[in-house]
Amino acid sequence: MLQTIHNALDDLSRAERVVGEWIIEHPRDATTATVGEIAAATGVSEPTVVRFCRSVGAKGFREFKLRLAEAFGSAATFVHSDVEPDDSVDAAVVKVLDRSLQTLNELRSRASSLPFARAIDHLTAARQIVFCGLGASGAVASDACQKFFRLGIPCTAATDTPTLLQLSAIASVEDVYVVVSNAGDWPGLVLAMERASMNGATVIALTDEASPLAGTAALVFANRIDEDTSVYTPMSSRLAHLTTLDALQVALAIRLGPVAESRLRATKSALGSRDARSAIA
Repeated sequence: MLQTIHNALDDLSRAERVVGEWIIEHPRDATTATVGEIAAATGVSEPTVVRFCRSVGAKGFREFKLRLAEAFGSAATFVHSDVEPDDSVDAAVVKVLDRSLQTLNELRSRASSLPFARAIDHLTAARQIVFCGLGASGAVASDACQKFFRLGIPCTAATDTPTLLQLSAIASVEDVYVVVSNAGDWPGLVLAMERASMNGATVIALTDEASPLAGTAALVFANRIDEDTSVYTPMSSRLAHLTTLDALQVALAIRLGPVAESRLRATKSALGSRDARSAIA
């Protein structure tokens, strides 16, 4: 939650930003404070405190305090350092691991507010699932395709712009497009999802909720990971996306019940026979 607040500061009103900055500086105090106490400490009105809570993804003050408290129940801390050129190997490794743990704990704290149940409703009824992503997100999309097709639902991975544009042109109401992009501003990706949506397909986006891509989607798994992708390839955001898709795959298998179990067993057995092992070798 603290990382979410930090990422949202630039988008908040001046008064809401004051609240956010105070909470970042006094996080433990905020978990026990009342609306009035936070308002008094920051010099704003109580309605402003409530608006701030909604601006960072909570339904109200009570839910905000709960999610903030849950964040403190994890091992991760808000303070982290990026790798510096003069870091030792051990220090660099620890920093990368700390960032990954922080990202997953932040995702866990927001899981109850993400549209998993509604996404499973659409995926269960899908004629086919198209996993979309460009660049590093293309690898995430391909990984998801490899997992989901074993449930017996036809799946495709679209990881280049021409394929995305062509598939979206023939999308139908029975199709579900799961699109992955941390920033959500690749023009070709946004155009393709606009076309898919116009053709009646359901678009599920794992992206920044304020991005152009999010505006094309029926469901958004909000993802605002602070990464300098102009210098480094996505790392923490990729981990969050992979984990979210893993959770969706498991939830979908549970929803499908014995059918999914049978298909998973069949795909596993297909690789276990002597003939299959010989063919693979």
